[in-house]
Amino acid sequence: MNCHANGDVAIDMVLTAVERAQGLFPRVDARPKITHCTLINDDLVRRIKAAGVVPALFTTYAYYNSDKFGYYGEEMMKRCMAFRTLLDAGVPVAAGSDFQPGPFDPRMAIQGMVTRTGWDGKTWGANQRITVDEALRVNTVNGAYNSHEEAIKGSITVGKLADFVVLAEDLHTVDTGKIKDVVIVRTVVGGATVYQA
Repeated sequence: MNCHANGDVAIDMVLTAVERAQGLFPRVDARPKITHCTLINDDLVRRIKAAGVVPALFTTYAYYNSDKFGYYGEEMMKRCMAFRTLLDAGVPVAAGSDFQPGPFDPRMAIQGMVTRTGWDGKTWGANQRITVDEALRVNTVNGAYNSHEEAIKGSITVGKLADFVVLAEDLHTVDTGKIKDVVIVRTVVGGATVYQA
């Protein structure tokens, strides 16, 4: 199950529906998804964790749409796209791009999650920053978990699909404000190189 919900009221409604459905027709390890799941509070985080929901938060939004955050204000932004809060609560938050309305480049997404700084140089909700390793996990392992495909996707492991990119620089050492510009030098799909710089 996947439902789009942005605000805390809508997220509450989705969680209520999930809780009721699980009460009537329990399904083990269902992993329902809330796409966007933007504005949360402590009670919603508790319920998300308890219901085994996997939020797929906007990932490129912190960089791409930062000019809109002045309308929300800093206090609200401390609870928006709350990667840090959700990961700290043990929720396997996954990446969400909202493609086609927004860009979906994972490099831009990682930069936004790590810096919370937009194209305009403004930083919003810095308390929700996560590490490069965590951002990579959100974009890989957690996404595979969300779609029940962790046995075949999400990490470079023997027996899994050989889909990956090779980057020109190490995301752990490059300036975090330049992650989106790191060049892809090779793309491998199913073990075959489909792009080579």
